[in-house]
Formats: sequence, C-alpha cells, structure tokens
Amino acid sequence: MKSVEDQVVEDEAGYQDDEVSFFQDIDLLQKYGINMADIKKLKSVGICTVKGIQMTTRRALCNVKGLSEAKVDKIKEAAGKLLITGFQTASEYSMKRRQVFHITTGSLEFDKLLGGGIESMAITEAFGEFRTGKTQLSHTLCVTAQLPGEDGYSGGKVIFIDTENTFRPDRLKDIAERFNVDHEAVLDNVLYARAYTSEHQMELLDFVAAKFHEEGGVFKLLVRRETKDKIIDSIMALFRVDFSGRGELAERQQKLAQMLSRLQKISEEYNVAVFVTNQMTADPGAGMTFQADPKKPIGGHILAHASTTRLSLRKGRGETRIAKIFDSPDMPENEATFAITPGGVADAKE
Repeated sequence: MKSVEDQVVEDEAGYQDDEVSFFQDIDLLQKYGINMADIKKLKSVGICTVKGIQMTTRRALCNVKGLSEAKVDKIKEAAGKLLITGFQTASEYSMKRRQVFHITTGSLEFDKLLGGGIESMAITEAFGEFRTGKTQLSHTLCVTAQLPGEDGYSGGKVIFIDTENTFRPDRLKDIAERFNVDHEAVLDNVLYARAYTSEHQMELLDFVAAKFHEEGGVFKLLVRRETKDKIIDSIMALFRVDFSGRGELAERQQKLAQMLSRLQKISEEYNVAVFVTNQMTADPGAGMTFQADPKKPIGGHILAHASTTRLSLRKGRGETRIAKIFDSPDMPENEATFAITPGGVADAKE
C-alpha cells in the first residue's frame, strides 16, 4: 500500500508554499513596536496571525490578561499597517478565492452537488436524524482530506472535535483500505479531542488556532461532530446539556454565536474547511404550516446564519442516503444519492 506521506505534500511543493504564506505571522508586529511579551499574551488566547487581530474586537483584546486599552490601540494600529483594512475590487477578491480548495466526500454524485466537495474558508453543516450518514461522512472526510485532489490540492492533516463520543479510529482503517493508503499514517494525521463542556470546546478552539499557526498549511479540515480542516461532531450537543430551559436560552445562544464566529474566523484565517454535524428536533409550529417534514435542525437562526452551506441528510432504501442542499450562497437547491459502505461514503449503486 502507498503511504499517505508519499501521496501528500511532496508532489505539490509549490501549492504548500502558497499555503504557508496564506497568513502573516503575528511576530511581524515587532517591526512596528509591539514587544514580544504582548505578542505571547495574544498567542496564549489563540491569536497567532495579523488577520486574527483584525478579526478580534478591541473589547475582546482588552479582556486578554495584561493588555491595556493603550496597548490594544497600538496593536490594532500596527496590524492595520500590515493589512488591507478597506475595500478591494471584486477582481482582487476573486484572486483570493482561487486559494479555496474542495475535499471529496467519497461520492462523485455528492461532490457534484457541492460543486466539488467540502469547501475551505467556509463552514459546511450537515444535519439529519439518527443513521442518516452524519458520522460516516465525518469519518470519510478524515481520510479523503489527506489525499491529493483536483486543482493542485495536496491533502493534509485533520482535527476532529467530538462531543458525543462517536469517533471510531477503526472506521478510518476500513476507509483507508478502500483508498489504498496506509491506515497507520492516516491515524497519525488525525488529531482527536473529546469535548466535555461548551467551555471546553472554546478552549479547544484556542488550541486549534495555535496548531494551525504552528504547522501552517499542513491542516486542511476541522470536523466538529454533533461542526490544513476541522470536524466538529454534534455542534449543539453540549450546549443543550450545559444550558437547559428557557431561562438560559439567551446565554446559550450567545455562547453558541461566539463559538461559531470563532470557527468562521479560523476557516478564513488559515484557509481550512470546517465541517460540522447537527441534530434535528420536532418543530412545534410545523402543524400550522402543513410542512411535509415536521422537524428542523437545532441551533435556530444563529447556526443557520453562521453556516456557509447547510446540508439536509435523510435515509433512502437500504444503505442509500439522500443529501439535499438546504442553503448555499452559490449552489442551487438540489439532491444527490450516496451510499454508506464498509469503506465509508461512496456512490450509490444503480
């Protein structure tokens, strides 16, 4: 079998160079009078790039231990000298968008639905009931993110944040075997963390940002199972546990908004794909509108607005599943059929 290391990186050295230079290291601020002690304070809370400063409010920076308002103003001013903070033409922004890559889902039909696969610099959310393929898609992406793809994509490492204890390394071995790559190398390229509370999730995102900075251009996917990549599994699971009842709803939504904002910034800052899964709940108002499906994804408008692309998954016949574009800025509403196989997500057989 070919090792992932043989397939990833070496053949695409030029692409990796572009990735490494995608962001500006926060150490550059020293040239504009910011001392190393203050830079270390920023890094301690996961702000490791100049763009990270631009993405953080003055109020949030002032909450960093040891940073006064005067220091924050000086840091913001220095960052402004290194970045374009105003408008740019659509042509200039189009050039930046050329660095966006796509990670295959393992199914050609599914990829076609998504315009090539899971997109970087964006949050892709998949929601559905139990056994609709969310976990299997998460595991498949952990492997396919490491494989070279189209348009010079070289593959890279993955971070998987698990809130529901659904991550199974043995599944990665089966999927790696399907793609004819060394399963030990595949496992070594996935960093896994079990999140126990919503606060713990936020702390893990500080680590994620630091890791993406430390190994610039190496990580491609972040998976969060419930939402350079990142997978976060079951994005709402811990928020539902930590904040129960209507009395805590406002605080829960505020914390959720903060976490999703952080995910958005990380995806743009380091050019990684963020894939999150979500649960569904009964919609008490569905009967009033005669909806065909009286269920909806949890998280409300905050999650809906934060996700770039939203996918609805549902069961088909046997091992087949159906994915539907629920919301997307550039893809039309459409459906694709895929299958859950021993080797992960694949095309459904006729």
